[in-house]
Amino acid sequence: MDAEELAERLSAIAEELGELAYERLQEASAQSRQGGEPDPQLLAWERRLTRARRAVEKAASLLVGEQAGPEGLNPEGVSPEGVSPEGR
Repeated sequence: MDAEELAERLSAIAEELGELAYERLQEASAQSRQGGEPDPQLLAWERRLTRARRAVEKAASLLVGEQAGPEGLNPEGVSPEGVSPEGR
């Protein structure tokens, strides 16, 4: 498995974490609509899931950036920002 494949798997995990966080927000919102206060544990879980999603997204982006060669250039001679050495 190469870094790009692993980054794709991490991106899929990040998406799942985002969906779980969204579900927790929906549950909390439903509680509010019913006239109650949202369960603080639901909101805490949503925050944890969101932090985990961000960390996994960061890991995925670091792996993709790791494919850069000398001077931060990818095999096509372009930096991850899309700048060629001549354009720097």
